[in-house]
Amino acid sequence: MGVLERFRVDGKVAIVTGAGRGIGAACALA
Repeated sequence: MGVLERFRVDGKVAIVTGAGRGIGAACALA
């Protein structure tokens, strides 16, 4: 599984829904 690829997609969505949430989820997964 590509974490970077997943983060890239989550990052794009996070920018629309909320970057803070995306970063928090990424940190939790990492």
